[in-house]
Amino acid sequence: MLKQFINKAKEDIVLLISFILAFTTSFINFPKIEYIDFKVLISLFNLILIVEAFERLKILEMISIKILDKFNNERAVSLALILITFFLSMFVTNDVALITLVPITLIIAKKSNINPLEIIIFQTLSANIGSSLTPMGNPQNLFLYSKFNINTIEFIKTMLPFASLGFLFLAIINFIIPNKKINFYIEEIKIKDTKKALVFVAMFIIILLSIFNVLNYKIVFIITLVLTLLLDKTLLKEVDYTLLLTFIFFFIFIGNLSNFDIIKNTISMFLNKEKLTYLSSIILSQFISNVPCAIFISGFSKNYKELLLGVNIGGMGTLIASLASVISYKFYVESYKNEKKKYLLKFSIYNFIFLVIFTVIFWFFI
Repeated sequence: MLKQFINKAKEDIVLLISFILAFTTSFINFPKIEYIDFKVLISLFNLILIVEAFERLKILEMISIKILDKFNNERAVSLALILITFFLSMFVTNDVALITLVPITLIIAKKSNINPLEIIIFQTLSANIGSSLTPMGNPQNLFLYSKFNINTIEFIKTMLPFASLGFLFLAIINFIIPNKKINFYIEEIKIKDTKKALVFVAMFIIILLSIFNVLNYKIVFIITLVLTLLLDKTLLKEVDYTLLLTFIFFFIFIGNLSNFDIIKNTISMFLNKEKLTYLSSIILSQFISNVPCAIFISGFSKNYKELLLGVNIGGMGTLIASLASVISYKFYVESYKNEKKKYLLKFSIYNFIFLVIFTVIFWFFI
């Protein structure tokens, strides 16, 4: 088991960093179980499990293909993919939206003989912007929503200007895609087990209710686990335990740091001002990605609105600013092995343009 962890840590730099930080700080302060936010971990586990079931049952693919079947123009297909990604990411997280839709984009590209490089970059931007609007849209939102016990209406009001403006910018930038006719056919996907699909949809609704504090998350966890064992226990193997472990390590690290009065007071003093919280979360996200950034800064700043906005805007920029962006990159370079540098260059150009524009715009609203 230790060997497996070491191998995984070598592949996942964020996991490795989180482990080193948790391990080293534990020599100075012994970690406590209360450092760990179990609601976030359980809610994330439940979401990953159900969305993986959706993937396996091809529910998301079926809906997407039915919509795309109505278009035969490259620009229109691109816009449809961007919009589907945008709205889907609000409910099934940004990474799952990309895992589902980028392969469909690649299939369309091959069948119609077009290069989907810019479409996939726009989809990535769309997933990161669209997911910002809801608590379950991405892991950092789920964490901050739970950590600060944010009211749902207040959460949406905080993120709506960013998501709306992002939507508008995506629609405008899509005009870069050529307005030419393309022909493609994707075989229709049918759900084989409708009853099972309906049960998982019902489970998804129950999980959302637990996230919104309507139902007790512990009870919902037991229901989710029991039904998964009965319906398809192999789904448990597909859960991203690395992500959950990364959260645990960062919880321990922040908990340990919070007990060092000098460090805690120094960082808290620096992050006391709203604009510094906002700017720090954007900059730090570029280097360690926005999920660990959200966990780290939340331990020292009570400016949750600025932090929420900052880590979502900070998801744009570098490839690792949002780990969902890495998913798109891997999909693309697997199909277009000779275009790694071209993808990274164009990705960086578009992302940093968006990052600078939104950072400046929302600086004046804080």
